[in-house]
Amino acid sequence: MPRKFIFLLALATSMTASAQEMRVFTNSQGVAIKAALVSVAGGQATIRREDGAQFTVAVTAFSAADQEYIRQWKTAAAPSAPSARPAAPGPNDTLDAAALNALAGHELFGDSPLWDAPAEDAAKRLGLDRESQTSTQSSYRSYPPDDYRLFGARPHSVALYAEEGKTASLSLVYANKGDLFSARGGSEDHFDKDTPPAEAAKIVKKAMDADLKAIADTLSAKLGEPKKERFGEGKAGRMNMQRWDWRGHSILLAEAEGEYVGVQVVPAAFADAGGKSVRVSDAAIRERAKANVQTRPNGDVVIQDIPMVDQGPKGYCVPATAERAMRYLGVAADMYVLANAGETGYGGGTSVDKLLEGVGRHIRAKGRSFDSWQDTPKLRDLAKHIDKGVPVIWALFSTKEFNETANRRTKERKDVTEWAAWKQKLAAETAENKLVKDTSTAHVVLIIGYNKDTEEIAFSDSWGENYVERWITLKEAALVSQDRCYVVGF
Repeated sequence: MPRKFIFLLALATSMTASAQEMRVFTNSQGVAIKAALVSVAGGQATIRREDGAQFTVAVTAFSAADQEYIRQWKTAAAPSAPSARPAAPGPNDTLDAAALNALAGHELFGDSPLWDAPAEDAAKRLGLDRESQTSTQSSYRSYPPDDYRLFGARPHSVALYAEEGKTASLSLVYANKGDLFSARGGSEDHFDKDTPPAEAAKIVKKAMDADLKAIADTLSAKLGEPKKERFGEGKAGRMNMQRWDWRGHSILLAEAEGEYVGVQVVPAAFADAGGKSVRVSDAAIRERAKANVQTRPNGDVVIQDIPMVDQGPKGYCVPATAERAMRYLGVAADMYVLANAGETGYGGGTSVDKLLEGVGRHIRAKGRSFDSWQDTPKLRDLAKHIDKGVPVIWALFSTKEFNETANRRTKERKDVTEWAAWKQKLAAETAENKLVKDTSTAHVVLIIGYNKDTEEIAFSDSWGENYVERWITLKEAALVSQDRCYVVGF
């Protein structure tokens, strides 16, 4: 046997052995656990304890030293070492990427796992636009046209979530009661909907049944019969799934009765764990949130690095805003699952209070607190949370006049150099501004900042990157307020 081959074989054996060696992992709070690193994919690390129990944990939950170890381990193991692939190859692993791409209808898969490739590349292949970019996570989303097909059916929403620039998961939503009855426009123009509930229910069931069959038939034709499993967290989030595997990818098909048909593409290790993630410690989240507070020379105090979610043309402002707040605090979330938890109406409607009551139960099941109070936004209350890096969910009536005011102010603000003069201008304009509540424009936003001297607040809508930060005075906010505020906390 050639000496060079013997050396390479020994090296590969050494890599595999070291990948499975036991070591002490420590989280940011100093809690230690002895385990072996099994796999790393999509920003998640799977570790195995000495008793054989496996856990899938966000890489960012580990100490800095452990994160560096994981990074080096992944570099050594990827993409072809046995430790980077499922321990027991499945029957579909002999299929090449072209066969999977034929099922998808897009050049989605390649020779190496999705989790090892730049998320931006996968997004381009699916025709997705960037939705959000923070220092640690990003997302890409599109609301495709009628002729777009993925796995044999037309998705209404295609979202790709990424951690540290690498794909973490794909979320595809097909027939659902939000998009099937969405309004004609997006962002400020989405307040237009309504189909009689009985008729809507029949339309949704027919569309869901058709999509469910089309997707299952498409995948089963090449990948065989699916496994039936439970996946997800919490009462609303845990669902029955049909599962197909291929080379470290799990394709999961679910039906939330009367709500939506969805497909998730996730790392197989995450599917093996039932979609349950280990909770990041409060201390780690508290430290990270505090670091996101930016104090500007003009007195603005604004939270940075909050993920954006574009709710699209449907009235999903509540679940989309809750998703943003949850993902910001390190909790995986999906607005369609949250809409299910909140019992959203057809097209996205229903009272904000009722929606958030249901969403709140789901948030608590995920290990985060959810508190509320009844009042107009007050600087004292807002500062208490924003100074800690925690945004406040605010219920309001997002009228045309309110949006016109906020858009104009936000634009003018960028050119202000004399803030004393700006304060006087605001006082005069606010006194003359007679905003009126319109109950047909019920909406929620994140309040992300304030300026104590000018008595302004900064808010962020779930309408895409053009709506990350807008400004309005506290007095004007009171005129359109529903007098409800909510906080996802720790």
